[in-house]
Amino acid sequence: MPTPTPPLPSSLFPLPSPVDILAIAAHRDDVEQTCGGTLLAQQAKGWRTAILDLTQGESGTRGTAADREAEANAAARILNVAHREALDLPDGNVQNTLENRLKIAAVLRRLRPRVIILPYWQGRHPDHYTTATLGYEACFLSGLSKIETPGLNGDKAAPHRPYKILYASLYADVRPTFVVDITPFIEQRLQSLLAYRSQYSTQPQGGTLFVPEEEIRERTFATARHYGLLAGVRYAEPFVQKEIGLTEDLMLLPVQSI
Repeated sequence: MPTPTPPLPSSLFPLPSPVDILAIAAHRDDVEQTCGGTLLAQQAKGWRTAILDLTQGESGTRGTAADREAEANAAARILNVAHREALDLPDGNVQNTLENRLKIAAVLRRLRPRVIILPYWQGRHPDHYTTATLGYEACFLSGLSKIETPGLNGDKAAPHRPYKILYASLYADVRPTFVVDITPFIEQRLQSLLAYRSQYSTQPQGGTLFVPEEEIRERTFATARHYGLLAGVRYAEPFVQKEIGLTEDLMLLPVQSI
């Protein structure tokens, strides 16, 4: 039985050349909450960054899918990403299926990132922890030469497997493997989150579910400050990697022990 080939997803930005770092998230605004500062920091170093949102926001308590698309575009510009797009997985019902793995694999083969950032694999929202497993398995599938996904102009897409998979763990109660210093970008990171006015402006709908607008800045900075203190910087975002790290020079290990 032939492997199904999903259609290319609609893109919010023009198709770019290959990117270096791709953050994959279940919802528009997840990246801004968990690793937006890291994308800013890496882009400032010259790396091409991108975001793939798996859903479009049609089931959200606040706003519409159209609202979320416009806000995601605005946030992407603030984050200086080279590319952002959204798939059509059901909001609130992200499933780890072959069809969905192939949809993500098609994006991976087109963008060819070296580094992938996924949500942490445990959490309150099923879409988040499902995305962690779904994204990992799509990375594996993307590297299999006999699996077909659609490429540009109808051509067969070449296999591609990212080198490094990282998990953004800001909302997970785990000790991070490492943190990224986002101190120069903390204000810009906050502005990318506040671009989602349908979600974070003060309004009665969903008032008991959402952080009050006047508290967003305090909470955002306090969390980043906590992770910064772990590594001796002011503000940081945390990550977990499953594999063991490697160093060749003990004299170059960062973060003072005492």
